[in-house]
Amino acid sequence: MEPLLELKDLCISYKIYEGRMKVIDKVTLTVLPGEKIGIVGESGCGKTTTMKSILRILPPNGRVDSGQAFFKGKDLLKISDTDMQRIRGNGISMIFQDPTAALDPVFTVGDQLIAVIRYGSKVPINRREARTRAIAALKEAQMPDPERIMSNYPVQLSGGMRQRVCIAMALATEPELLIADEPTTSLDVTIQDQVLRLLHSLVERRKTSVIFITHNLGVVRVIADKVNVMYAGTIVESGHTQEIFTNPLHPYTVDLLAAMPRLSGGGLEERVPGRIPDYLNPPLGCRFQPRCTKAQLRCSLEKPKLVEAKPGHFVACFLEAGNE
Repeated sequence: MEPLLELKDLCISYKIYEGRMKVIDKVTLTVLPGEKIGIVGESGCGKTTTMKSILRILPPNGRVDSGQAFFKGKDLLKISDTDMQRIRGNGISMIFQDPTAALDPVFTVGDQLIAVIRYGSKVPINRREARTRAIAALKEAQMPDPERIMSNYPVQLSGGMRQRVCIAMALATEPELLIADEPTTSLDVTIQDQVLRLLHSLVERRKTSVIFITHNLGVVRVIADKVNVMYAGTIVESGHTQEIFTNPLHPYTVDLLAAMPRLSGGGLEERVPGRIPDYLNPPLGCRFQPRCTKAQLRCSLEKPKLVEAKPGHFVACFLEAGNE
């Protein structure tokens, strides 16, 4: 099966006062049609930056230094702005962390949905047709009284309702790939589960490919077919979800799983020891080496490659076969 999305050795940097800071270092990942992929890691590891780069919406000080990002065989980093505009929304949609920031406060929900649907439609449609589709999208997102919501402004809605609007907006153009960037982070705990269940059911029904960005391993375990574990701008482990959870190979993945909250409670919360490295002056070898309890001399001198330690299970660590 041909990949829907394929990233190859993607490198990204930001220009800051002190110099150019390399935040993504040779990230490679693949998404197949209909596949649900999780990208997990601590805040600041580069999950969102990676996804924004393929949509070409990095901030002005961000730059893709090298690498490729193929969507249905086209390198998104090289196509024209016009072609990229056609892919945004139509081919790839993104749900952002904060629905309040994602929605324009001076336009009604209806105006924004209609604009997105007309812009992203595969064939030209008039405003009336777009309005009908917008109401249907809100209904599908389980929004109560969608016709009334169409005339509301974002400020008149709760956080959970705003995120449902964003979900409806992202899926209304029937994209082939949905990027969900921590879609429940800004929501009250009591409605996070509702939104996750809704999102999961919608993409299952549509057979949409999904990249789910989160630091919540529990969410990934339920939603994703495969998991990519990211640390300080690099993919350190990837594989099928069940395999990653039952047989983690990278020391960072082991530490992440150990830090997961458990219902049994008892004792202090476990944390991954140490701090993420300085991106301006990262470690010479493995970026996790300063925090790793199993680090060897070689780990401070060389960067391990992401190799297939077991069928379908990849890891970047000198402790595993293939990195000798």
